[in-house]
Amino acid sequence: MVAVNVGPRDGSSLMDFIYRLPHGRASLLFVLLGGVGFTLMTRRARNHQSSVPWEAILWRALLLLAVGLLLQEPEHEIRVILTTYAALFLAGLPLIRAGSRLLLALTVASVGLGPLLWILIQDHQEHGFKREPVTAAEPPWEILTDVLVTGPYPAVVWAAPFLFGMWLGRLDLAQPKISTRLILWGGLTAAAAHVASLTLIGVFGEPSSHNDWQRLVSDVAHSEMPLWILGGGGAAVFVLGVCLKVPGWSGPGARSLAALGRMALTAYAAHLLVLALVVRPGPETLLGGLTTTIALCTGLILFAILWFRVAHQGPLEALLRPPWDRSRSKR
Repeated sequence: MVAVNVGPRDGSSLMDFIYRLPHGRASLLFVLLGGVGFTLMTRRARNHQSSVPWEAILWRALLLLAVGLLLQEPEHEIRVILTTYAALFLAGLPLIRAGSRLLLALTVASVGLGPLLWILIQDHQEHGFKREPVTAAEPPWEILTDVLVTGPYPAVVWAAPFLFGMWLGRLDLAQPKISTRLILWGGLTAAAAHVASLTLIGVFGEPSSHNDWQRLVSDVAHSEMPLWILGGGGAAVFVLGVCLKVPGWSGPGARSLAALGRMALTAYAAHLLVLALVVRPGPETLLGGLTTTIALCTGLILFAILWFRVAHQGPLEALLRPPWDRSRSKR
């Protein structure tokens, strides 16, 4: 994610290609993990061991919406995805106790119907979708439509990886056979989607418009099309499976990354602010991008390690817990 957002995103060398490889995949990975986390967070309610935490989910969605709108204001040149997370958390609320088969069915429907709905609505717009960032300056109705359909991360499309993540969260992810299957099926899906796109482009030709039905053959990053969702989603599942193969995230080698993962929301917000205040404009070369990415990641990891020596939660992560829960815990 940091490499993608730092840039640059041009260049034709092999190293440029490798550096850009996460583009269009990192965001799908995080939305997939958002679904996994949502299921883990609500597992007691799903097992009828507690009531559905609708107040906590509503608080979290509203906070993500507010933070997302605020983070869009600095000049970091990034489209903030947090507003779409808010919508996805609300969409997942009535599905906490839904059957696993229903979650898979909704995932398939979102992969197929989400892009079709996206194109259909766009066809009825005079100039298509501008796909500009969602900002607090817009009227509430426009914020809603941007988050759901017309913005850079339309929830009608991005629901697919989130719902599939909810389904994955119900599996016993500690089992080695589960992680092996994730690696195999994720890798095969990613490869098959790319091959299918190349084949369809060979038959029907390269899409000449970003706002037309011919776009359905594309797996270009952020095309919002089924083959991109399948390919990027498969890559996300592959990465999740690989991470589950790490023997212990509490070991010395992985502890620093685990600390950063515990404050993912804070790290996301912090890296956007650093981009706006320090990095922009630029970098313009691969070496500059790689150096900046390494420095930014190192700084975030060091901050996470030091923070957890004096606190149990990241700064923004602490806010995700509703105020009434915090006061109840103190009593």
